Amino acid sequence: MAHVIGGAIAVVLGVAGIIGWWDNFGDFLRGGIPLALFLGGLIAVNTGIKFLKEKK
Repeated sequence: MAHVIGGAIAVVLGVAGIIGWWDNFGDFLRGGIPLALFLGGLIAVNTGIKFLKEKK
């Protein structure tokens, strides 16, 4: 039960933080999304190479 209460408090604080600091949150997204795409692409390429090596 403590996890549920802690999670609910975290959600409320997170939403309040996003609303209060929307400009900073937008900056984070503009900087974080390309980084996430880059890292996701590297993982996909690495997985594809391992799959091809395993297939041989």
